[in-house]
Amino acid sequence: MLTEKENETSEASLPQAEISEEEQVEIGSGPQDIDHTPLKYKSIVEIYERCNLCIIEPETFEEAVKDESWQKAMENEIAMIRKNNTSELVNRVSNKPVIGVKWVYKIKLNLDGSVQKNKARLVAKGYSQNPGIDFNETFAPITRLDTIRTLIALAAQKGWKLFQLDVKSAFLNGVLHEEVYVDQPPGFMIKNKEDRVYRLKKALYGLKQAPRVWYEEINPYFTKASFQRSPSEATLYVKSAESGGILIVSLYVDDIIYTGSLGELMMEFKTEMMKPYEMTDLGLLHHFLGLDCKSVATPLTVNEKLSKVDGSEQADESVYRQIVGSLQYLTATRLDIMFAASLLARFMHGPTRKHMGTAERILRYIQGTLDYGSEDDMKSTSGYTFSRGLGVFSWAYVKQSSVALSTAKAEYVGATPILCDNTSAIAITKNPAHHHKTMHINRRFHFIRDALQNGEIDLLYCKTEEQAAYIFTKALARDRFEYMRRKLGVISAKHLEGSVEI
Repeated sequence: MLTEKENETSEASLPQAEISEEEQVEIGSGPQDIDHTPLKYKSIVEIYERCNLCIIEPETFEEAVKDESWQKAMENEIAMIRKNNTSELVNRVSNKPVIGVKWVYKIKLNLDGSVQKNKARLVAKGYSQNPGIDFNETFAPITRLDTIRTLIALAAQKGWKLFQLDVKSAFLNGVLHEEVYVDQPPGFMIKNKEDRVYRLKKALYGLKQAPRVWYEEINPYFTKASFQRSPSEATLYVKSAESGGILIVSLYVDDIIYTGSLGELMMEFKTEMMKPYEMTDLGLLHHFLGLDCKSVATPLTVNEKLSKVDGSEQADESVYRQIVGSLQYLTATRLDIMFAASLLARFMHGPTRKHMGTAERILRYIQGTLDYGSEDDMKSTSGYTFSRGLGVFSWAYVKQSSVALSTAKAEYVGATPILCDNTSAIAITKNPAHHHKTMHINRRFHFIRDALQNGEIDLLYCKTEEQAAYIFTKALARDRFEYMRRKLGVISAKHLEGSVEI
């Protein structure tokens, strides 16, 4: 911790930003309606202290019960379960299976890495459930990251504010249709009734059907509240007001993101949501589902060639998979590593030292850009991007399912984007006749041509050096890579100083 003198010196050396009335959030005067992001930089002393922080979470109930803060966290969880009338204590039924339960402990952190609270969750051992006995359907829709990015891009373009709500113990609100019994939780067994079990009325985390019954609970609520569900995204809801305003809500399990054109409409939505469900108002949206080595300028070297058998020794497959899995998850916000991460994913079984070396290079590239928001079968690679305003919200890197015998045929097979950098592929698309060079192309790849003839799209030529999706198909030289990266909107946070509050 900083001494009082060091703290005064640190604060005196940093300018304190003032917030004008115009910068305040329009939808209410409550403290949770204001962006509380600190308007100053951290001192180097604070950063070093944070680097030395070690967080240890208990793995068993026996460990947690020794700590008063974890005891309190477990008591809060039990109180929430009882408040929701989740279960009732009954005699053990001999012909029904009883599912075990366990405690899961998690330390929740603030944006700056400091400890927010200790969270204890009572989780059912759902892996012991039997289909047709204590669960039936399990599928539940979940918001795609493309939808979240589209919503953020739309809000940025329209100048709308994005807010976030967290549903406390969301799954405990889902009503069960099956007859499910669970053991009493460790540490909270009823005295003189230890042989009894709980019959669940509502879901617990860990049950296979828990996500589905929660969705079955929240979806009718939005319908009754005059929201229209998107036909292509089951967790996206839109509400239009008589005054002409619009409210858009996206549900991601127990997180709710909402934005709109009218502050009054958003305030009304938040107030109404807090009546049937216990919510944590997280205010303005800051993060969602948020190495010490020499950095490099590009994730891959130019003309990077990887193959299943390259003559080098075998690498640690477990470590390699962990790295590649993390890189794949990172592509949700770092589309500049899409090609590199997908290339490595081709060698998840039996990776070699060369593959591991390539993975380590990508990590060094990421280390140098922290502030920036297989060839064996001869198959070509396609990529596409969709953008709104100045931001890209959806992209993909796809290995084609067939071998193309020329670059024109490879571009034609992957010509879904409206802007294409291959004139021969465009000619094939616009030519209604099947000449002898295209007879072997599967009919399903002519969909783009049919769409063009129906007037649904207009295919235009784009120079290769201006094709934004080019970065998804091959390794590029540094200057070309950095140009394409800027074109996709992946830039350093330093370029945003002055336009946003940090």
